[in-house]
Amino acid sequence: MRNDEVTALSTALKILRGDVKGAADKVNVRALLQKPTEKAAPAPVASKPRKLKEPTVEVKAAVAPKPVVKAAAEIKKPAKFHSFLQANSLTADARKLSALALLAKEGDRLGSFVLTSLAQRSAGDPFTKIKGLIQKLIERLIAEATNEATKKGFCDTELGKSRKDRDFRHVETNDLSSDLEALEAKEDALNAEIKLLTGQLKAENTALTETTSDRKEEKKDNLETLATAKEGLTAIREALLTLRSFYKQAAKASLIQASPVDEDTSGPGFGSSYSGNQSGSKAVLSLLETIESDFDRTIRTTETSEEQAHRDFVKFSQATQASIASKETKKELDAQDLKSTETSLKSKMEDLETAQSLLDDALKELEGLQSTCVDTGMSYKQRVAKREEEMKALGVALCILDTDKVEADCK
Repeated sequence: MRNDEVTALSTALKILRGDVKGAADKVNVRALLQKPTEKAAPAPVASKPRKLKEPTVEVKAAVAPKPVVKAAAEIKKPAKFHSFLQANSLTADARKLSALALLAKEGDRLGSFVLTSLAQRSAGDPFTKIKGLIQKLIERLIAEATNEATKKGFCDTELGKSRKDRDFRHVETNDLSSDLEALEAKEDALNAEIKLLTGQLKAENTALTETTSDRKEEKKDNLETLATAKEGLTAIREALLTLRSFYKQAAKASLIQASPVDEDTSGPGFGSSYSGNQSGSKAVLSLLETIESDFDRTIRTTETSEEQAHRDFVKFSQATQASIASKETKKELDAQDLKSTETSLKSKMEDLETAQSLLDDALKELEGLQSTCVDTGMSYKQRVAKREEEMKALGVALCILDTDKVEADCK
């Protein structure tokens, strides 16, 4: 019986020292001394793509001033003078002097260089020549008035057209500038969003890669733990079966009656039959049963942890992959929009350069017309009034010299 007991104990000890000890040291230390922790899967990097707000630019159209073309001034003929000099009997020289005095006086009053110079230049001329000079000067003034009226109409028309063209080019340039500002703002927003999406995609891909790698390591460790724990559980149960079988049989053997031979002799010296160390075996079996429960708890805890880690990883992986796909699509659309915006920017910039060049040409043309058509010294109305006064004075002088009463306006 003792030999059997020693054999059973040796067998159990061999199992414990071999399979059970290695497995227990490897997996049960964590199961007994450390609380199993579930590895928290990192939350997917979620980000809400910034919505682009299209900048709106309100452009007010400038109304080009409507050119006003004034009608050419009518040339008034010299007024009739019925009797500037009642002395028809005056001599030709007296008439000449009277006419020149009138021209000199009116020239001073009107500040007319034409009348003054005529009076001074004609002082030594004969009567007939002075009359001819006055008639030629009247004809010249009539021609100048006609030409100036024609020029006035031309200048008014061309200035109106030039101003309208200038205003149109100015409005066009402002509109293009506003469009360029809006496109530049959109370009900046798209570049910023693409940069943001690029950073987020990098972070999410890195998180997914690291989490996938960690999950593989975790699964590998859990599978190794389960394999080791199951091996240890099998071994401890084998040891328990060996010891339980022996002590169960040993307990039964103690109930068998002693041999008659032993009754006739003193026997081996025992007081009764030996049934093994039943009391000591209880402590051993209890310890082995504790180790068995440790293995069982390790297996159940590891399996639960593995299932939970798998669910968390699948959830994280799906959410992250969906987020990555969404951001990649948004980034691709932003890249296409950015390319279109850059093309529009280039086209608008060329249009702006053209519009600015046309505006410069319109300003140059208007400046040229201003120098040609605009007289800063005297207005057109003032010039017309002065010319009429000059012609009136010349007409009076001509009537003074008209001794033969041939001038229609002098009758």
